[in-house]
Amino acid sequence: MKIQITITVLPDEEQNSKIINSKITAELKKSADAKELAKNGGKFESVFIKKSIDARHGQVKLHLRYNIFIGESAEAAVEDKLPEWKPADDKNSVIIVGSGPAGLFAALKLLEEGIKPVILERGEETSQRKRDIAQISTKDNVNPDSNYCFGEGGAGTFSDGKLYTRSNKRGNINQILMIFNHFGADKKILTDAHPHIGTDRLPLVINNMRAKIIELGGEFYFNTRVTELITKNEGAKTIVKGVRAQNTKTGETAEYSGNAVILATGHSASDIYTMIAKTAPEALEAKTFAVGVRVEHPRVLIDAIQYHGKLDTNLGAAEYRVTTQVDERGVYSFCMCPGGFVVPSASGPDEIVVNGMSAAARNSKWSNAAIVVEVRPEDIPQKFKDTAKTDGCPELAGLYFRTELEKLAFKNGKGQAAPAQRLSDFLDNKKSTDLPPSSYTAGLVSSNLNTWIPHFIADRLAKGFRQINKNMKGFICPDALMIAMETRTSTPVRIVRDKENFECTALKNLYPCGEGSGYSGGIVSSAMDGVSAANALIKQIFIS
Repeated sequence: MKIQITITVLPDEEQNSKIINSKITAELKKSADAKELAKNGGKFESVFIKKSIDARHGQVKLHLRYNIFIGESAEAAVEDKLPEWKPADDKNSVIIVGSGPAGLFAALKLLEEGIKPVILERGEETSQRKRDIAQISTKDNVNPDSNYCFGEGGAGTFSDGKLYTRSNKRGNINQILMIFNHFGADKKILTDAHPHIGTDRLPLVINNMRAKIIELGGEFYFNTRVTELITKNEGAKTIVKGVRAQNTKTGETAEYSGNAVILATGHSASDIYTMIAKTAPEALEAKTFAVGVRVEHPRVLIDAIQYHGKLDTNLGAAEYRVTTQVDERGVYSFCMCPGGFVVPSASGPDEIVVNGMSAAARNSKWSNAAIVVEVRPEDIPQKFKDTAKTDGCPELAGLYFRTELEKLAFKNGKGQAAPAQRLSDFLDNKKSTDLPPSSYTAGLVSSNLNTWIPHFIADRLAKGFRQINKNMKGFICPDALMIAMETRTSTPVRIVRDKENFECTALKNLYPCGEGSGYSGGIVSSAMDGVSAANALIKQIFIS
């Protein structure tokens, strides 16, 4: 018999096996399965599956969830197992554009059937990518193809590596976590309520995945930017036969063909949307996205708020998640990085985009989160709608607006030094005379964000901050820093696909997935989306 129970302990009781077993036994005796426990002489096996921190009512507590096995072996009852990957057969291949979580997990899924994945990545391998990223802060040099957004592993490689998702109906989350653990992520990701890998460990995990894919016969082509879809018209259908790509170092072009193309390009590859718009504008639709700022606090301040002044280093850096409604639009936190850093995440030389990341230890002096405002297609200023319509694809209006915000941030900064303002000064509508210390290594420029962020965004941010402060008293303070702009929480465009077979409705044999498709957000949901797209492709092309 297998049942699941949750016990509550104090932080200093977490490692005390006697207290843990006593509490589990007490819970079992209160449950409907007490008779089964008695029949088995009070013996059971327990498997720890999840931990969450509860700091809502003053006393910090830990909720520990266990699977309990009575009369059977815990090891024999394990349901989730690693997939079995097979060597690739050269007779069948699939082109995968992008090596982020969607692309990598799609490749691994194909290898379960021995189908050869050919991965095209516009950016560099992680080792060179680290050097390119360092130049953003030290030399204001943004490589448009190798940066925080583009390169091996995608945008998630140099991030907090958050693996928490609420998309539990979209795939097997546990198996995704098991695969990450298999390739080098800490075993804690299998049990933490909000698991993360850490930017210092993710590159190794990604490298191990690549090595396995290559070992099984898959292929990787770095510095290879896709520029065109190779298509063929058969009656009323446009069929994708492959892609044309350019080597970003030599300028040489090459064609890659396969049984299908999986498009896993991430939320920042604007050129992919314009490429599709030229081929099949009906394949795109506008969607809701969000823009705002990074808000950074001293870590001790957030810890004090969330732990009610009881700072306990054993609990680690405190997290928060906030959401509210302002004037019929959501205002909420995104990608909260406890004990983390704010980083320059632009993918072009004339824009500023900020993001957050944390090392595995989450032990920096700061904590940050994106605080963003929901932007719906009808909110886009008319001039961007007009330009998109003139360009032949009205659905690109949100993309044009996003680009404009990033260029405004660049105009009000200096190089990659980002425009910033004390949160209290933002609410008072005045430029900060000085700025507090920050983790953002590219530098800061004092700017009154109210003067150039569109009012429908700035006004909602201001109201949202005041509402957030009611539940997190102290969130608004002179040491709270706003850094602009946070624009890449999701894409403003969706590539329309069939709900059942994941194939693009306008382009046969094209399977969009991951954040760039507009159907997922975050590492785990993108990984699951890549698995689902590959699985649908396998059934449609290789099994049907």
